[in-house]
Amino acid sequence: MLRFAEEIILLLLNDDDGRFARVPSWSMDYALSGAVLMDLALENRIDTDLEKLVLVDSAPLDDSLLDPTLADISAGEERNARYWVEHTANRAAEIREEALRRLVDTGILERRDDRFLWVFQSRRYPTVDGKAEREVRLRLMGVLFSDEIPDPRDIVLLCLTDACGILRGILSRRELSNAAERIEQVRKMDLVGQATVQAIQDIEQFVATSVQRHIY
Repeated sequence: MLRFAEEIILLLLNDDDGRFARVPSWSMDYALSGAVLMDLALENRIDTDLEKLVLVDSAPLDDSLLDPTLADISAGEERNARYWVEHTANRAAEIREEALRRLVDTGILERRDDRFLWVFQSRRYPTVDGKAEREVRLRLMGVLFSDEIPDPRDIVLLCLTDACGILRGILSRRELSNAAERIEQVRKMDLVGQATVQAIQDIEQFVATSVQRHIY
């Protein structure tokens, strides 16, 4: 199963040329930061309330995307979720490169270095196996354009892509307008019984708040 950071990368890569969609760098940074924290919440490593993010379990997950942030939280002082969203966003480039490496290693993407006159110019990541990307997009579209109750992970994916403005990059204006009511409905869904629901909601809220500060 892919981590949220890997799914975000797949959503942002252009199918035609393997380059990233044009979204603000801070948008990607916060999306990747929130992705890592949400995965840690779903793994029952962290929890939050209105005032602080709480370490529940410091045991490493043997996961190269999650363990560095888990170690930071374990070693740091008790802070609120907003602090950890912004702190983890400082590692966004590292998270992005690690997510790309994993996607290449699993055969989902291919790394290509474009050169001109033997000088390195740019790097792109064409899709080799499009099944994973189609599955992520289908899950997202399934949440947006159906009345079924979505899986908790799909709720997280939608909230994260909406909070960070990524939906505006992958949907047309008409699609976004048509889905506006559904987005609001999903954001309010009650995930009673989910041990990590408060962490997910709080982290998503703080990601959205941080993004709004950059927009305005």
